[in-house]
Amino acid sequence: MENCINDNIPVLERMRNEALVGGGKDKIENQHKRGKLSARERIELLVDEASFEEFDMLKIGRGSVLGNSKVHSGDGVIVGHGTINGREVLIFSQDFTVVGGSLGEAHSQKICKVMDQAVRVGAPIIGLNDSGGARIQEGVDGLAAYGEIFHRNVEASGVVPQISCIMGTCAGGAVYSPAITDFTFMVEDTSYMFVTGPNVVRTVIHQDISTDELGGAHVHMEKSGVAHFVLPNDILCLREVRRLINYLPSNNLQKAPIFDIGDPSDRTDPVLDYLVPSNPNQTYDMNVLIYSILDGAEFLEIQANFARNIICGLGRLGGQTVGLVANQPAVLAGVLDSNASYKAARFVRFCDAFNIPLICLVDVPGFMPGPEQEHGGIIRHGAKLLYAYVEAIVPRITVIVRKAYGGAYLVMNSKHIRGDMNYAWPSAEIAVLGPKGAVEVIYRKEIKKAVNPEEFLAEKIEEYRKAFVNPFLAAQRGYIDDVIFPRDTRHRLIRSLQFLENKKVYRAERKHGNIPL
Repeated sequence: MENCINDNIPVLERMRNEALVGGGKDKIENQHKRGKLSARERIELLVDEASFEEFDMLKIGRGSVLGNSKVHSGDGVIVGHGTINGREVLIFSQDFTVVGGSLGEAHSQKICKVMDQAVRVGAPIIGLNDSGGARIQEGVDGLAAYGEIFHRNVEASGVVPQISCIMGTCAGGAVYSPAITDFTFMVEDTSYMFVTGPNVVRTVIHQDISTDELGGAHVHMEKSGVAHFVLPNDILCLREVRRLINYLPSNNLQKAPIFDIGDPSDRTDPVLDYLVPSNPNQTYDMNVLIYSILDGAEFLEIQANFARNIICGLGRLGGQTVGLVANQPAVLAGVLDSNASYKAARFVRFCDAFNIPLICLVDVPGFMPGPEQEHGGIIRHGAKLLYAYVEAIVPRITVIVRKAYGGAYLVMNSKHIRGDMNYAWPSAEIAVLGPKGAVEVIYRKEIKKAVNPEEFLAEKIEEYRKAFVNPFLAAQRGYIDDVIFPRDTRHRLIRSLQFLENKKVYRAERKHGNIPL
């Protein structure tokens, strides 16, 4: 017996050494030539030093299959757990050097084990995707393998944070797992996502298109909205994942970690008193306000180049993680369109699922007009944002900076949809319509009859602005809780968060609502 055990020690060493090199040193070198790290190098960069504990290192598939007589320990994916700044995370990293990282039965079982463990222990799931897709040689088992992963993605949604890093090609059915997760990272020039590749597009619709044009990182950041972050290389991508994890709780039963950098809660910024131009048609950059109020001027913007007319991201106030949604008047005047509504709605729902308070900074002239938006479903998409805010039970605080017109005012976390604390700056304009539009409706006949229509219109616009387009009428009605000095915005937000810390909401029992997807 003793000899048998002693004989197994070198066998174990050999098997582990084989697993550590994946498809071999030559294939790892090819990864490097393409500007990509190996699966193990990615894990080492992602987690704290020496914290990764691997399991299922020696797992293999059922055996040789058509066209593939060799089996590999690990079956093309590395799984285990490690820590990021001392907090546990579960990880799977697909190894492109082993059968192109293709997903077969054993490969899927390893990923499913990681996902099950993540839900069981209440820790985030991080997937490093670099795969050629389903392993065709395994036939229907490959399809079944993806189905098992998709099921777990849905079951884990809203329970633990799920993060996907696309670090190579992600094609076909494989794209739907990252699409379900909370955040998707992509790498410039080396990562791609598409349901059908360029060859299929060429065959079916006779259109020549490159891989990058079809599903490259910038396409999904700027046009489709699939990617939340795009980074220049693997190293910076993994560093940004670590940064994101620092803002998040480990699961839906926890609050995000407190990280107090000593930025005084009563710090004021007199510059904010002059941020909003006196001309209501002049733009300004909402980022000035965002970076002014957040701890240490640190802000992690999400989907920064998609629907740029609205800003979504994570920061801290008084050490507490907050989700921030803000109209951006410097882009399309901050108007809400279909993409902006979808982007903000999904972010609001994520924050609500993981106990992250919401701050809403409002400067919105309305919804984008025109047949393109109407035919594209602006009603449906706008309703998503409305639904997301109404359903959210985390603390919700709004500051109306300038324009808050019509239905867009209501949708942006107004008091009428149960915003907890609603403030306005003295520059706020809260009305059904902007002054010009309102006057043109109210005095339509008088304008036509006027000797000097332009002069009459200007006079009535000024009268309307003084009477209605200010925050004081809303304050008198109780629709906002206070008109505040811009310089005091940070302090008022932090005190409101402290006040709302133990907020409770009780609702009628139901299976779930029917959000207008």
